[in-house]
Amino acid sequence: MNAPITAALAIDVERTLLNPRTRMLLEGRIVPTLLRMAWPNILVMVAQAATGLIETWFVSRLGIDALAGMALVFPGFMMMQMLSAGAVGGGISSAIARALGSGRRDDAEALVMHAIIINVALGLVFSVLFIVFGPQLYRAMGGEGASLQAALDYSNAIFAGAVLVWLMNALASVLRGTGNMLVPSVAICGGVILLIPLSPLLIFGLGPLPALGMAGGAVAVLLTTALTIAGMAWYIWSGRCVVRPIVAPLRKIFFSDILRVGAIGSVNTLQTTLIFALTTALVGAASGPEAVAGYGTAARLEYLLIPLVFGLGAPLVALVGTNIGAGQRARALRIALTGGAVAFMLTETIGLIAAIWPHAWLGLFGHEPGMLEAGEAYLRIVGPTFGFFGLGLSLYFASQGAGRLLWPLIGSFVRLIVAIGGGWLVLRLTGSMNWLFGALTLALVVYGIVITSAIAAGAWFRPHGGAISPR
Repeated sequence: MNAPITAALAIDVERTLLNPRTRMLLEGRIVPTLLRMAWPNILVMVAQAATGLIETWFVSRLGIDALAGMALVFPGFMMMQMLSAGAVGGGISSAIARALGSGRRDDAEALVMHAIIINVALGLVFSVLFIVFGPQLYRAMGGEGASLQAALDYSNAIFAGAVLVWLMNALASVLRGTGNMLVPSVAICGGVILLIPLSPLLIFGLGPLPALGMAGGAVAVLLTTALTIAGMAWYIWSGRCVVRPIVAPLRKIFFSDILRVGAIGSVNTLQTTLIFALTTALVGAASGPEAVAGYGTAARLEYLLIPLVFGLGAPLVALVGTNIGAGQRARALRIALTGGAVAFMLTETIGLIAAIWPHAWLGLFGHEPGMLEAGEAYLRIVGPTFGFFGLGLSLYFASQGAGRLLWPLIGSFVRLIVAIGGGWLVLRLTGSMNWLFGALTLALVVYGIVITSAIAAGAWFRPHGGAISPR
């Protein structure tokens, strides 16, 4: 029997031994498989995003200073969520998916403990950084007086428990790397359901329970996060997960496998967060706290697209990573472009609705004229290009699965330069926030086009094209 036939038979035998979930990733029809995996993930991401909305709605009852304080803290908290779930979390999912796709089950199981160690360590780093340097950061973003104090009350409480957020996303990323989107969805949705009564209870108090104000919202988030961790940990360690965590010697190559994807993804996340933070600073310098509250409330809708697209992105990491691991390059590329098209349609629809009816969103959080004016301008100008943000972001997640993040990194950097550099220039020349928002609009279009064009042209499969090899 000649070598090609022997190799083909070996692959067929190996496929029959794969877990059925892994076989589905390698052989299932693309659109039905993607949607089947995405819907519970989208549900959980919407639920997780609702955490911020629930808190913001209750905090807005405390007044405009509290709302402005939330706007100051929000970019940092979302950066932590994006890093732990999307960047480093994507590295965890990608490493496990590639290991399973190439038949390295023992490696996939050893990766679980390495993932937990990485995320716990990073959670502790975040706690120290934001508690120590939070006051300087929020002042630089335009915080002052009561709004600054509100930001610090919330920030100190939420970042004191940052390790819980990182641990939760480590466990969720392990499950998603195996193609299991339902269990993390159920666990996180359960936490959000508990948050609805718990948040106002701790913010405003009831009976003998004292009102904790801004800090109460943060404590509620941390308590529900701890319960979510308990649910996912039980599922993984009970043996119901495709991978069973094993106690194995710590190996540099496993840390590297996660961090090579996660580190580059983190740079992308930091650039995205920097855009929001610097734009907040520009708006604050130009128009004051009410405009900051308006921009922050409107931009929160764009930020909420991130967990929504992550609902599609996490399946893309698993699908693309598993197919790349199995050597199915053409299928991996088709999956990525299909996911990008779905994400574009979904986020563009949201952006157009927001542009047409901006007060439907803004009115949920306040009615101050300055806040409404800034928020309405942002949504009317930037909203119609939200689809390009969804397109580029979904392909960033697909690139995590492929282990090739050069072009998403380039696209994000170009977006940063156009948005902040161009925004600062036009604001200096015209003094108009409409021109600033116009620069943000152009930046989103460029971001989506740069990443899509490169990946569609085959950038993943070129030598030295930003490869992150599995091993």
